Amino acid sequence: MKTLIVEDDFTSRLILQDLLSPYGPTHIAVNGTEATEAVRLAAEGAEPYNLVCLDILMPGKDGHEVLKEIRDMEDSRGVLSTQGVKIVMTTSLSDMKNVLSAFKGLCDGYVTKPVDKAKLMGELRKLALVA
Repeated sequence: MKTLIVEDDFTSRLILQDLLSPYGPTHIAVNGTEATEAVRLAAEGAEPYNLVCLDILMPGKDGHEVLKEIRDMEDSRGVLSTQGVKIVMTTSLSDMKNVLSAFKGLCDGYVTKPVDKAKLMGELRKLALVA
């Protein structure tokens, strides 16, 4: 499982990297611009990400904007969101407005911080990314 962790907080990046690295390569993007570029380059190189863990609160582009850009890139290549990269929002925001906005933007899962290993693994099992 090739994973992109999009997170501006150092500690949160380390936690996610520690949890996900046993399942395959993990790459890091510290802001939305890096994230969309990484997803684009991976797709163009025919080695797309299987999973993107996406924070919402970031400087510059927030996670909702990045989610839309990723889904728009997939759409322009004829890839349905159900067949594209699995995107799990990993954020401290648990209010209904952000949760609904993320799912409306076609995220695949939502895990609030601090990220709990069992909850994250549960989401990844639901998405058939881990056994």
